[in-house]
Amino acid sequence: MKTITPTELNEVRAKDPSAVLIDVRTPVEHSQAHVPGVHLMPLDRLEPSALEAACCGKDTAVYILCQSGGRAAKAAAKLAAAGYGGCQVVEGGTAAWIAAGLPVNRGSSRVISLERQVRIAAGVIVFAGVLLGHFVNPAFIWLSGFVGAGLVFAGVTDWCGMGMLIAKMPWNQRAGNATCATR
Repeated sequence: MKTITPTELNEVRAKDPSAVLIDVRTPVEHSQAHVPGVHLMPLDRLEPSALEAACCGKDTAVYILCQSGGRAAKAAAKLAAAGYGGCQVVEGGTAAWIAAGLPVNRGSSRVISLERQVRIAAGVIVFAGVLLGHFVNPAFIWLSGFVGAGLVFAGVTDWCGMGMLIAKMPWNQRAGNATCATR
């Protein structure tokens, strides 16, 4: 998989303002801060055929951003499997873009980041499992064990089912079709 640094991508965009840049984060994450001119195509709704119809052909260079790089790599693999040979993942994602001091559009969304939501949900479930295991039935301790095993699995494989589920929650969505919409 090809990668590009935020600074290098900024130079590419300065020479070619029509360069295709897609953001595969959730709509709420995108509304909080995003690179100007990026197309929002959340990973859970990413369809290669929609990209070709709305934005670019399979021979076009496509630069992919997420928050830190993990979801962008998954999107690049999905697009490569569909025949897009020019996909490049932006190293470090939007976080690295912002850290490099490059321009961003900021919104006023007050929803906390997906990563924090996952940590909160996992912590609540583990804590509930411990309390239920102590006060109700010792078998509830397995709830905490299940979440712990899920966190280990997510760390090893970089696939988080809880994160994917939370990303689909209503508070992480916005009205309207986000597919290839520049925002």
